[in-house]
Amino acid sequence: MIISAHQPAYLPWAGYLHRIAISDKFVILDEVQFEKNSFTNRNRIKTSNGVTWLTVPVSLKGHISGTIREVKIASSNNGLKKQWKTIQQAYAKSPYFEVHKKFFENIFTQKWESLSLLNQAILDYLLIQFEIDTPLFLLSEMSIEGRKQDLILNICKTLNANGFIFGGHGRDYVDIKYFEDFGVLPNFHKYNTVPYPQLWGKFEENLSVIDMLFNVHPDELHSQLFANDKVITLGQT
Repeated sequence: MIISAHQPAYLPWAGYLHRIAISDKFVILDEVQFEKNSFTNRNRIKTSNGVTWLTVPVSLKGHISGTIREVKIASSNNGLKKQWKTIQQAYAKSPYFEVHKKFFENIFTQKWESLSLLNQAILDYLLIQFEIDTPLFLLSEMSIEGRKQDLILNICKTLNANGFIFGGHGRDYVDIKYFEDFGVLPNFHKYNTVPYPQLWGKFEENLSVIDMLFNVHPDELHSQLFANDKVITLGQT
């Protein structure tokens, strides 16, 4: 069994969903330290003025030492409402925006306190739209200890996995022999978004997957996600 894990991601990019899809199980690392300016609370979309960042404003109090699960969204909800306006301006003319408008309008106009819950609500919707049924687990509910590679190995042991999918940059820091000695084969995932019809000029890759969601027919989302045939996995170096 091959599994993977990653921190929660805000409006995740296609590679995040693809890694979930090719895993037998996926663990959301909500019990690790929150990193400021990471993809946990921000991502990129394409607008008429080019690529721009959407960032969820979070409460700075205690976030440096706190876990992702503990991070609270800033008390004012204006940040999310402004993002909704930006998304509407960027994608109102995209062919499938109306298909998903109601869901995202509800997401961005209601009041959220927990960043993790916001990210989870969006992820759950995306997994349905991209026809991904991989079981998800929250690290905070698994009673697993350890840091960095020890944490990953302990997750593999708990879920009886004999393979783990790291990101493409994992080759730079993963001790392959350390994992192999415990019967776990490290795999490395390198993913780039294959071009699809996109508004506003030249194609931009690796944006938030909502760009693909709004521009690709609902029946073709899954196949578009898997259009990249150069993904490297299964222990290749």
